[in-house]
Amino acid sequence: MREFQTLQTVTDAGILLVTINRPAARNALDQLAQRELRELLRTASDDDEVRGLVITGAGDAAFVSGADIGELRDRDLLSGLRGDAQQLFSEVQAFEKPTVAAINGHALGGGCELALACDLRIAVEHAKIGLPEVGLGIIPGAGGTQRLARHIGVGRAVDMILTGRLLSADEARDAGLVSDVVPRDRLLARSTEIMRGILSKAPLAVRLAKLVTRSALDVDERTGLMIERLAQALLYTTDDKREGTTAFMERRKPGFSGR
Repeated sequence: MREFQTLQTVTDAGILLVTINRPAARNALDQLAQRELRELLRTASDDDEVRGLVITGAGDAAFVSGADIGELRDRDLLSGLRGDAQQLFSEVQAFEKPTVAAINGHALGGGCELALACDLRIAVEHAKIGLPEVGLGIIPGAGGTQRLARHIGVGRAVDMILTGRLLSADEARDAGLVSDVVPRDRLLARSTEIMRGILSKAPLAVRLAKLVTRSALDVDERTGLMIERLAQALLYTTDDKREGTTAFMERRKPGFSGR
């Protein structure tokens, strides 16, 4: 994987750790950072050595503070309709491999929206999470109005968006927005520990479980149950299903092949 100007990457045991590295700008996602993150997603999708993605920010202050305000001030109707950040975070959500947002500080605006697009979210104790866009004369336009409501319910989402209120890490956990809250020095260890646990499971089952569960947001229950049934039928034909069930009966760890 090539070197990036705004991202740092390290791959270890199938886990690609991506650090958004703009600490002087509180890791705001300017246009260059968005382009590089999009390129990284597409490269990682095709890289068999990458099995899972952990995204964090540089430093202790911010995960991602949102859009670059200098760029935001100059955006016009056409840039709004193009929705670059919204499309980027949709690519994050659609990424077939598991993703964890390791929230190392404030996740505001686009930072909150990026975290919402990931499968799981782990936060440090001092993190603040929110969507303060209405105070800038705009709305959360990179998926925030949709994904936040799906995660914590419409009532809580409307409260956060209209007031611009920021949740503490503990409040975010209580609301179901993050899975765990940890000290700063445990963030990456906990995030990679969770990812290692996911990667120890059958790869095809993990991929289809993510796909089927995500589909529940877009279809009625009857259609979702049919998708679930078809996915299960497909998994019944795999070597990994036989290996997983056989290993359980033999009281040993399974050796999944991804087939």
